[in-house]
Amino acid sequence: MTNYKLLLLPGDGIGPEVMAEVEKVIGFLGQAGIAAFETEHDLVGGCAIDAHGVALTDAALARADAADAVLLGAVGGPKWAEVAYEIRPESGLLRLRKDLGLFANLRPAICYPALADASALKRELVEGLDIMIVRELTGGVYFGEPKEITTLPDGSKRAVDTQVYTTGEIERIAHVAFDLARKRSGRVASAEKHNVMKSGVLWKEVVTRVHQADYADMALEHVLADNCAMQLVRRPKQYDVLVTDNLFGDVLSDVAAMLTGSLGMLPSASLGAVDAKGSRKALYEPVHGSAPDIAGRDLANPLAMIGSLAMALRYSFGLGEAADLLDGAITDALANGARTRDIAAEGTQALGTAGMGDAVVAALKARIA
Repeated sequence: MTNYKLLLLPGDGIGPEVMAEVEKVIGFLGQAGIAAFETEHDLVGGCAIDAHGVALTDAALARADAADAVLLGAVGGPKWAEVAYEIRPESGLLRLRKDLGLFANLRPAICYPALADASALKRELVEGLDIMIVRELTGGVYFGEPKEITTLPDGSKRAVDTQVYTTGEIERIAHVAFDLARKRSGRVASAEKHNVMKSGVLWKEVVTRVHQADYADMALEHVLADNCAMQLVRRPKQYDVLVTDNLFGDVLSDVAAMLTGSLGMLPSASLGAVDAKGSRKALYEPVHGSAPDIAGRDLANPLAMIGSLAMALRYSFGLGEAADLLDGAITDALANGARTRDIAAEGTQALGTAGMGDAVVAALKARIA
């Protein structure tokens, strides 16, 4: 077996707890002869601020750059609410994305059959839901300059965030979306705000041109981002691959997450460009945050973190069969009644974080028995 190099960044809050369950799965995959991993650990976020005064050290970034893939738990929490903006916990994650060139964020929103009734929507609206949101991750308003708060002559303040996109940034994320759609239904929806934003005008123009030049055999729909949010709640299964910018992608993917029953269910992949050797930088993380209110209480749902490992198997290591095995084990565990508190029906007994991890490993064992 190839020995894959993984950097584990547990982070803050529930991050270390859900990462521990991923390590159980990694250990089992190695023992079963499915995939072998060499793992390293480092700090990111608030814990790195406590230890080093910055949210991500140069040494940790270098380890991330050298790894075949990075798994990250979560960052942030009220403990660091008063630190300087420049060193806030989230700055470590933003630096990883920017310095590793992780421009394409893939966020699947899948409603597992056993959880259709856990969604805030009616079963018929979400049963069978399988959306892939493709979010541009290193441009837009989160990285645009100027980004500042200034004091005006009258003593009041003005805050400025700048939405900036170039043709090349839009082209490369559009290619990712169309290439994914070609392996799925052949349908792409592109969300922006061309009616009020110049960046939206350019986004629509470039996505249209990429479609006409290279993917004319596929279906492309343009949708205003605010209407898209409404449509995700009204009739979510109309979408398959949804491509959008950094800001709207952040919002729309969280909307889609709740269609599935819980933020604790959804993984994500952040991918860089493919290099001359056919490999790419990649970071995998759950969509949920650090949830400091339940940290250390064995209440967190680890399935999004485990699902992030499945995405790493698929997109970084080319181990599609192993990824299918792990995704299937998650489905089996849920079908067998395994539930953490966030997805448990009222009056039913819920597993803790460790119990859910054990349930997935048990389902893995059953699948290969």
